Amino acid sequence: MIKNLMKPSTLLAASAIALSALATNVSAQNTGTTGYLVDTRGAVVKDAFNLCWRTGYWSPAMAIAECDPDLVPKPRPTPRPAATPPKPAPKPPARKPPAPKPPAPKPVIEKVTMAADALFDFDKAVIKPDAKGKLDDLVGKIKGVNLEVVIAIGHTDRIGSNAYNMKLSLRRANSVKAYLVSKGIPANRIYTEGKGEKQPVKDCPRMKDSKKLIACLAPNRRVDVEMVGTRTKK
Repeated sequence: MIKNLMKPSTLLAASAIALSALATNVSAQNTGTTGYLVDTRGAVVKDAFNLCWRTGYWSPAMAIAECDPDLVPKPRPTPRPAATPPKPAPKPPARKPPAPKPPAPKPVIEKVTMAADALFDFDKAVIKPDAKGKLDDLVGKIKGVNLEVVIAIGHTDRIGSNAYNMKLSLRRANSVKAYLVSKGIPANRIYTEGKGEKQPVKDCPRMKDSKKLIACLAPNRRVDVEMVGTRTKK
């Protein structure tokens, strides 16, 4: 059996001729607008190692991804849109301020004056039981009153000297003051004065019977008590 053997030099020559013919065929299809050889179908011509054939005027600017992916400029990444900040939570509706309260009515102050009589026996400065009852009633009325002053004015009948009766009337006024203080009235709120026989409330004619005269003049032996203060009307 006869073998057809070709020398290496003959094989290389044949390859060169084939490539030359191929180059002639593809050159007719190449428009010069690319840096690679293309065949009649427009496909890039590649060698046995799958490498693209470059033209003589190829430059890196003509690189395509199919042949030279490392030389093709990478597309810039599309910037991500900025994150939209979360919407602030809606503010709660403003509360209406409460309606102002109507001003409280101004208190009305009224002046209060109360009076009581404390009677005494002849030539005495000791308060009689019935007089104590009148004073107790006055003390009860003072509660709830803004006390300003209590005025106690002592009096006597006309029997006796004027000087003596002045002292006796003052003792009677002080006796009433002491009783009121014992009931809780501040001593510094009580004013005392003696008028003697100058302000009688009853005038009696002269009598020979002294007992009848003393009995007739009894209303003059007294202490006039007056309380002055204020009270708030509701």
